Amino acid sequence: MPSTKAALPGRPATAKADDRPKVGTTYIVLLVLAQFGLYTAIVAPVGYSLSVRVDHLSPGDEGILGYVVGAGSLALVLSGPVLGVLSDRTRSRLGRRRPWLPLTVAVGLVGFCCVALAPSVAVLITGWVVVQLGFGSALALLGASMADRLPESQRGKVAGLAGVAQMAASIIGVGIASMLTSSNLLLFLVPAGLGAVTVGLFFLLVHEESSQGIPLGEALTAKLVLSKYVFDVRRHPDFSWNWLGRFLFMFGLTLATTFTTFFFADKLDKPVTEIGGLVAVVGGIGLVATMGGAGFSGFLSDRLRRRRAFVFGAGLLFTAGTLTMAAAPGLAVLVAGSFLTNLGLGVFSAVDQALVLDVLPERDTEAGRYNAINQFSTTVPQAAAPLAAPLVLALGGGDNYPLLYVVAGAFACVGGLIILARVKGVR
Repeated sequence: MPSTKAALPGRPATAKADDRPKVGTTYIVLLVLAQFGLYTAIVAPVGYSLSVRVDHLSPGDEGILGYVVGAGSLALVLSGPVLGVLSDRTRSRLGRRRPWLPLTVAVGLVGFCCVALAPSVAVLITGWVVVQLGFGSALALLGASMADRLPESQRGKVAGLAGVAQMAASIIGVGIASMLTSSNLLLFLVPAGLGAVTVGLFFLLVHEESSQGIPLGEALTAKLVLSKYVFDVRRHPDFSWNWLGRFLFMFGLTLATTFTTFFFADKLDKPVTEIGGLVAVVGGIGLVATMGGAGFSGFLSDRLRRRRAFVFGAGLLFTAGTLTMAAAPGLAVLVAGSFLTNLGLGVFSAVDQALVLDVLPERDTEAGRYNAINQFSTTVPQAAAPLAAPLVLALGGGDNYPLLYVVAGAFACVGGLIILARVKGVR
């Protein structure tokens, strides 16, 4: 979380002059493929497989799913900076990030076995925590690799491709899992195996320079590790303002997406049980919009060498979509509004990830740490927004969903505006 320790005078650059050479096609393909594999392994359980296991272990108690997913997310939030610091300080001929990849994948596979064979809810929760500590950490290592390797001219393109991979994984992962319900082991281990294989290819085929000659600095202590969970917002203003803008956008996004099913049921005056197919179709259209927005905007932001305007535009698109949905008189306008929100999400997910890499502090020495801190701007809103949503809904007697979508759009728009107005070191 941000802290405000004594400031250093002036506005130091967030990174050294960008003299990194361009990465080759092999690196980009293997990086995006590894991210696709990891997202497939993680999204399939969240979107489908964990629900099957919860129903087996505790029929009729769907609320347990929230505890399972929440425990895994919390574990990843708490462990992220630790892994970031450890990988930043790793000194080996394989570099700083690669040595950790086989270990994190092995931990994740153990977790998936625990989840698949869990005899109780407690073991299921424990297993999912282990999965996140493994595969979730592997994703963080790939993010740190992007910070280490990508020059400014390629960050938008690669972030856009990563966004497309994430969206595609959300479809393919659930599709794979839905065909394997006859076996708990296959239900979890097939998607996990895809993640393990793709990360293995990245580990084997992508070279990382030796880190053996990099000075270690001060000794590693528990106090030092704990200090890495905070940073001086006045010393790194661009990173700090982008963190805040990203937090607000993700807060608005989570407000809107958490209650999508109930919102559609309310708007169309139908029971929740009768709109499952409709929500799935709208979700498919939205995925196309998200993937298109991510891929196109990432490439274009690199070509134009602009980030902030794209991020602000994403906030405006998302807000236009939520306002359209809030005022929609029928299904056609609802679908149009949903398309706009997902298009805005796609643009934001690609370009803001590139912007994060642009403003990342201490890139040469602590990229892993700051990349983990940046993830707080996503994970904290995902936990806080569902708790805040009932307060907004209560303003209309408990089901004021149009107001909820208006508020969600306002948060996203303000987030984009903050990034446009306050981030100064990037165009």
